[in-house]
Amino acid sequence: MKKVTFIHAADLHLDSGMAGLRHLPQPIFSKLRESTFESLSSIVDAAIAHSVDFVVLAGDLFDAEDRSIRAQIIFIKEMERLAEKGISVFAVHGNHDHMEGSWVHLPLPKNVHLFSNQVETVEFITESQTSVHLYGFSYHSRHVYERMIQHYKKRDGADFDIGILHGQLEGESEHGAYAPFTISELAVKNFDYWALGHIHKRNVIQNEPPIVYPGNTQGRHVKETGDKGCYLVQLSEKGAEMTFINTAPVVWSERELNCEEADSFQEIYSKCLDLIDEEKMTGQAKILILTLQNTDLPPKDAAAIREGELLDLLKEHEAEGEDGFIWIADLLVNERKKWNKEKLMSESAFFAEMFHAAVDLEGIGGSLELLYKHPEARRFLQKQSEDELDSISKEAENLLMQLLYQS
Repeated sequence: MKKVTFIHAADLHLDSGMAGLRHLPQPIFSKLRESTFESLSSIVDAAIAHSVDFVVLAGDLFDAEDRSIRAQIIFIKEMERLAEKGISVFAVHGNHDHMEGSWVHLPLPKNVHLFSNQVETVEFITESQTSVHLYGFSYHSRHVYERMIQHYKKRDGADFDIGILHGQLEGESEHGAYAPFTISELAVKNFDYWALGHIHKRNVIQNEPPIVYPGNTQGRHVKETGDKGCYLVQLSEKGAEMTFINTAPVVWSERELNCEEADSFQEIYSKCLDLIDEEKMTGQAKILILTLQNTDLPPKDAAAIREGELLDLLKEHEAEGEDGFIWIADLLVNERKKWNKEKLMSESAFFAEMFHAAVDLEGIGGSLELLYKHPEARRFLQKQSEDELDSISKEAENLLMQLLYQS
């Protein structure tokens, strides 16, 4: 039976600067800075352990166009590990590490094929004589708005055809609209697998044939929560089998803690420490955004939490940054609402207008749309998803309730 096994990863963002995180304790910040390299090493470990035929890297291998020499050396060494095991690598550059960037060019091992800035086809034949055609292109510049999917042409003669595309599915709003495509445009190519990159959220768009965003290999901020990694894929005459492999040494996560029965600052502090101990049992280093739900404390205790004293204590608890650390990056408080929002709105047009503005997602989105359409502003902005707008709305509503309570 004809079959081929490979790893599909994307958006490694090697040497990411982890913008905005330098305030972290040095051991934790260092761990996070090295995490993209550790995730690459885990990808290579998985490829070797599963004796794959090749590895597909679907764009944004490096975080910046002026990739550092250190990042290149680390990448080269990992590719050499694959070469020693006879494992080939097929990679494309994305919008972050496009080909017009300025950097010191270091030669890659011969087992690595980098696709050019035009869609090209490469043939690969396994030891068992299974033939594969791989199709892809690298970004010639940071902004590729052309529908590059139009240039993918299936060639006859292969047992399997795999498309590699760093771009955006139309209708998605979280990233720049680079090399856009639709599901129907991919399906009509009649490929056996689409190895996508660019969107950092893992998403199997379609199973037959598989159209897959593996997500990035290491979360870099609070919007990139959960396990990050790559897919182990086997294509055969029976179809595709896919297994997700977690490669992130540090995971961003969100947790809620019900504090309804806690009557003091000390009780909430103890509950937070219990939660940290619980998280540590997983053995996974994490950066948490922790929300305290239903707090109802004496004024001084509540004020101490609002003024950051609890967060400071929790940070001191983990400041050494040992393996398996649980770092509380932010602490949100949802106090038990003592105000009747409906009554406030009925009695005061002023309050009604404030709450209406907070929950008016359509209005918020409409206002932001003007910025997104501006030719200069849109270069620096990323559209907010509906979930993100909803989260912002809820935070605004909760903030209004807290401010009213405090007054």
